[in-house]
Amino acid sequence: MSLPNASIKVTHFIIGGFDTVKRPIAVGVVMLITYLLAVIANVLNILFIIFDKRLHKPMYLLICNLAVVDLMYCCSTTPTMIGVLLAGVNTISYVECFIQMSVFHLVGVMELFALAIMAFDRLIAFSFPFQYYSYLTNTRTLVVTYILWVVACGFVAVMPVTAATLPYCTSRMKYAFCDYAAVIRTTCVDPNYYFNLVSVMMFFLLFFTFSFICLSYFVIAFFMKVSSNRDKTKMASTCVSHLIVVTCYYSPLFVLVLLTRVGVFFFQNELHCNLYCLTFLLNQEKYIK
Repeated sequence: MSLPNASIKVTHFIIGGFDTVKRPIAVGVVMLITYLLAVIANVLNILFIIFDKRLHKPMYLLICNLAVVDLMYCCSTTPTMIGVLLAGVNTISYVECFIQMSVFHLVGVMELFALAIMAFDRLIAFSFPFQYYSYLTNTRTLVVTYILWVVACGFVAVMPVTAATLPYCTSRMKYAFCDYAAVIRTTCVDPNYYFNLVSVMMFFLLFFTFSFICLSYFVIAFFMKVSSNRDKTKMASTCVSHLIVVTCYYSPLFVLVLLTRVGVFFFQNELHCNLYCLTFLLNQEKYIK
């Protein structure tokens, strides 16, 4: 449903999510340091796996895929926010904004898939330890990963397609970077329909992937009960790191759902900025420790 505002032609967007930040330089420096550490850690992780042939195994290929996803995640929006905080560059072109929005949501969906496929890898390893390398070969791992990227692109394509066809009433965003919510709120339409559309899609993805991970570890826990103490220690050591990553990623998402859907109200720009910063820091914590 369209609102009565007159539409305008938008060639660039103004990022206003940091207008209320009292110490932008301090926040920008902290974000820059964390960003550099995350990029370096992810790049080193990828290079080690690529150049060490001993790591050319399904589990490490999945870790490499996760590192690529996380690298794209922090590089999709963080440079823009650092530019606003440290350099005062608070504008972004229309095309760049849509690219940023698409990449940000793509890697967000792909992170869910990457964590789920890693849980599946551990499930196969513990359920069929002697047939593991025959069931999950490097080729099959790469094919499944490629399919998941294609599926993620299919989900995310809904966002730029719908947003690009809408009339715009303002070029000023109340958010810290370009994502679907930020772009939709600059249009002349009632955003509830579009938010509900994406909410249903994201709920399905969150519910499916999180349930699959929980089910996988339920089965793994069953095998741990019937295994020796030595095998239990080995199983636990291979699962703890993945569980830490799952906790760091899903916790901010569930907090975001609770704060935005249960009736807790904050200033829109501060809520969006603070939750993204929390998500960013928690996601990168596993690499910089």
